[in-house]
Amino acid sequence: MARPRLEVADVFRRYGDDYRHRHGASLSTAQRRVMTAIERCRTAALGGHVDRCDQCGHLRISYDSCRNRHCPKCQSLARAQWLEDRQAEVLDTQYFHVVFTIPQAIATIAYQNQRTVYGILFQAAAETLRTIATDPKHLGAEIGFLAVLHTWGQSLQFHPHLHCVAPGGGLAPDGSRWVACRPGFFLPVRVLARMFRRVFLEALQRAFDAGKLEFFNTATQLRERPAFLRYLAASRKNDWVVYAKPPFAGGAEEVLRYVARYTHRVAISNDRLVEIADGRVRFRWRDYRHHNKQKTMPVTADEFIRRFLLHVLPPGFRRIRYFGFLSNRYRAAKLARCRELLGMPKPAAFIAENDDRDLYQELTGTSLRQCPVCQHGHMIQIERLLPDATGPPSIDRS
Repeated sequence: MARPRLEVADVFRRYGDDYRHRHGASLSTAQRRVMTAIERCRTAALGGHVDRCDQCGHLRISYDSCRNRHCPKCQSLARAQWLEDRQAEVLDTQYFHVVFTIPQAIATIAYQNQRTVYGILFQAAAETLRTIATDPKHLGAEIGFLAVLHTWGQSLQFHPHLHCVAPGGGLAPDGSRWVACRPGFFLPVRVLARMFRRVFLEALQRAFDAGKLEFFNTATQLRERPAFLRYLAASRKNDWVVYAKPPFAGGAEEVLRYVARYTHRVAISNDRLVEIADGRVRFRWRDYRHHNKQKTMPVTADEFIRRFLLHVLPPGFRRIRYFGFLSNRYRAAKLARCRELLGMPKPAAFIAENDDRDLYQELTGTSLRQCPVCQHGHMIQIERLLPDATGPPSIDRS
C-alpha cells in the first residue's frame, strides 16, 4: 500500500496537544480554533456520509471538511467557486501583477497590530495604484484591481505583502473610452514604491496618534511617541520593495488560474511536506536569494506549528479586496462599460448549483459521483454520519 500523503493536520494531531500545553498562554482564540479545525478536518469528529456504487456496490465513507480558510485541505472547492464567480469579470486585455512589501522593521509592528496594520497595507497600496494611474503623466485612467494579503515567505516566516492583479488599462475620466497601457508596461514601480512608503508611514503614524497601536515584549519602548518616530525614521529613508511581474500570457482562463494560486493559498500546502518524524518536520521551500533553488528545511514540530500560526488572520478579516472599477459598489455597471468599450460580448449568466459535487466536477474536471472502482456506476449517498463526540485524540476544548 502506498504511503499516505503527509498533511499539516498530521503535525497538529501528533504534536498539537504538547504545543498547547507549553504555549497555551500565548495562543489567541483564533489560533486555537484554527488548530482544532485542521485537526478535526475530514475526520469522524465532523460527521460525514456513506456512498454506495449503484453498479458494483463499492462503499465509500467521506468525512466533512472544516471549511476553515487556513486549512490546506479546504481550499480546492473555495478556489473553484471563486474562479466561477470571477469568469465574467475578466477583460480582453493584458493583465499585470504588482506586489507591495513592507520592510521587516514595520512587519514587527504589524504582527502585534495585525488588523490595523493589514488594513493600512490595503489602504496604502490601493491609494498608490489609483493615484498614479489617474495621473495623466502615467495612464490617466481609473483602473480596477483585486488585492490579496499574504503574510508568509517560503520558509513560513512572517512576511506581510500584498498581491495586486489588474487589467492593463482603465476608463477615461469621462468614461468615454478605454485607456490601454503600453504593451508590457503597467505603471512605474519606482514611483509606486516612493508613494506607497509615504502613504503607508503617514497612515501608521496617524494610527499611533489615535491610540490604535499596541506594543508588547521587546517593543514596549515604542509606546512613547519620540521612540516610535525614531523607529520609523530609518524606514522613511530606506527603499521599499514594490515590483511588477511581466504581463500574463494566454487568455481569460490562464489569468484566472494564475490569480487563483494567490487568492486561496495558505501558508504551506500539504504537498510541500517531506517528512514528519521524531518531533521534527521537513518541508520543501524555494530560496529566492539563490536563483529560486528548491531546498528542504528541517525544523522542530514546535517551531513548525509556531510558524504556521503566525499566519492566522484576525477573525472576520477580509484578505481579498476589490478596488476601482472592480469595487463591489460599482463593479456591475463599470465592468459592463469596460466590456462595451473593449468590444466584448455580454457574459453568459451563471446559475449556481446547489450540490457541491456537481460544482466540483464542473470546475475541476474530477467527478465525485463516478465510482472509483468500476468506473461505470454512480456513488449514491445511503447514510448520513453524525459528528462523533469523541473526535480524534487531539482536540482543543478550551
